Amino acid sequence: MQRIRKIASATVALSLVAAACGGSDDAADESATTDAPAADAPAADEPAASGEKVTIRWRTRPDNDAEAEVYGTISDSIDAENGDAVSLTYEPGTTDGANYQDQLITEIANGTAPDVFWIPGTDIARFQSAGLILDLAPIAAEDGFDTGEFYPEPMYHLTFDPDAGAPGDKLWGLPRDVSTFAMYLNNDLIAEAGADDPRALAEAGEWDWAAFAEVATAVSALGGENKGFAMDAWWGPIGYFIQAAGGSFLNEDGTECTVDSPEAIAGLTQMKAVYDGGLAVAYGESGEAPWKAGTVGMFMNGRWATPGARADANFNWDVVQLPTGPGGTQGNWLFWGAYVVNANTESPSEAFDLVQSLTTADTQASISELGANFGQAPERRCSRGLPWLHPAGKRASVPQRSC
Repeated sequence: MQRIRKIASATVALSLVAAACGGSDDAADESATTDAPAADAPAADEPAASGEKVTIRWRTRPDNDAEAEVYGTISDSIDAENGDAVSLTYEPGTTDGANYQDQLITEIANGTAPDVFWIPGTDIARFQSAGLILDLAPIAAEDGFDTGEFYPEPMYHLTFDPDAGAPGDKLWGLPRDVSTFAMYLNNDLIAEAGADDPRALAEAGEWDWAAFAEVATAVSALGGENKGFAMDAWWGPIGYFIQAAGGSFLNEDGTECTVDSPEAIAGLTQMKAVYDGGLAVAYGESGEAPWKAGTVGMFMNGRWATPGARADANFNWDVVQLPTGPGGTQGNWLFWGAYVVNANTESPSEAFDLVQSLTTADTQASISELGANFGQAPERRCSRGLPWLHPAGKRASVPQRSC
């Protein structure tokens, strides 16, 4: 694990180049807001005098209380290793999508934001171009930190130099994870319905949309509140149906919308058929709550649902890969996000130390074992596989590039 420097707070003044390096795909306005912070927002840390303990506040966007507890546990563990020089305070953020990012922007403007925070990968450009996050390259160079230990795909964005129009001598943060969707299963309900086990179907190479529809139909036929399928209403699950049918939201270079292509329409038609057939929890309603209540056979979500499933699902559950669509693939996503440092932090060196500690193989392994995610760091930094989903700690069948 990277060291946490036990030194007095140092003030490092770095100005960010406010040049665009690509847009965010969030629906929220990309301009910084100046609304007043919440009444209970903590005051910004004052610079620590020489010899005083440095307090670093940090934040993630947990999906549920169980995931927040995971990160709280990790924070306590790192804090204990810091000794007396640095103290950590973990703050779970809202789970309301773009509101989390907008709140951060407001807090940065008002001087009340945490020193370190996680943001989705799609927001790196937005925060960088607005001058809200610190370029960590000078501190990393001083530390001799090797960014080559991380997968190149997210590091392309995290080292992007807007002036050069390409990756360069910049470092906007370090990636926390790269996550995929899975199909969470209520094995008891599926067995009660007499349906085939999706795990066995996947093992046999027969887990496709037709098989998925058969399982969903059988579970829904149990009647009452039982439904075969559930998903939450946002672009990720919708995109699965489009992509599994061979379509896409955008063309290859991202310059044109392609949701009117025959493939995309076929995917949306399939999704609509699931709802029109009464096989799913009503569109727009939460899928997680009824699945955890035991009335849904299959629930599509990401690794972030695992802590809540472990805490609240009182039935035999497991996960399976998404069913293959007519496009010949699962149409899955690689969601990723990064830990970044507030451009106005009073303790940039200590903040970067925390970012390093949060992304080591040991920390990633601990978080994975607690069920929150599988890590991003490459295999040469790892000592073991990461069982991130199954309640008994078994590796998931979801194809994954694990830490």
